[in-house]
Amino acid sequence: MSSAADPAPAAALPAPEHPAALPAPGDLATALACFDGLPPVTVGEMLGSWRGSGFATGHPLDGLLERYGWHGKRFDGPEDVHPLVFAAGGRLVSVNPALVPTGLLLRPPGAARTPLAARAFALALPLLTTTRPAARLRMTEYRGVVSATMCYDRLPIHDVFRRVDERTLLGVMDLRGTDRPFVFVLRRPTTQAGG
Repeated sequence: MSSAADPAPAAALPAPEHPAALPAPGDLATALACFDGLPPVTVGEMLGSWRGSGFATGHPLDGLLERYGWHGKRFDGPEDVHPLVFAAGGRLVSVNPALVPTGLLLRPPGAARTPLAARAFALALPLLTTTRPAARLRMTEYRGVVSATMCYDRLPIHDVFRRVDERTLLGVMDLRGTDRPFVFVLRRPTTQAGG
């Protein structure tokens, strides 16, 4: 397990390619229809490290996490989840999501998208890192299907997952107080054995 003081080296992975089984990014209704048609995932299938990328649907977070260096998520066990793993200085670090101003990031018109905001995040990153897990995995029902769900410890956020293929998941972030979910893709690196 990596620590904030001695983070793991960042894997030199290209951005995940768009899986053929997914529709092209676009509108939320199409993304949710695809999500609804995918099979559920078990907690055991989630274990390991995953490379993340947004799935554009017009959500305020579309492309924002990548701009800040989001790498993905790490599931060490059902009780030990690192929901925000970022690449920083050639290493991977876990960020404490409770310290991220989520409400500010969701507000239009997008001050969080400016180069100044990205630079401020990079400078603050050492203060935001943690070695402790910040979420857990549970099986929950969402949109009529029981599937693996990442439940944040200190935020009203649940990320629900469905299987696209053995190495790809489609995720939907359900955040209390927002009228639409954020959609994203997780892809297991080819160098990692299945979980």
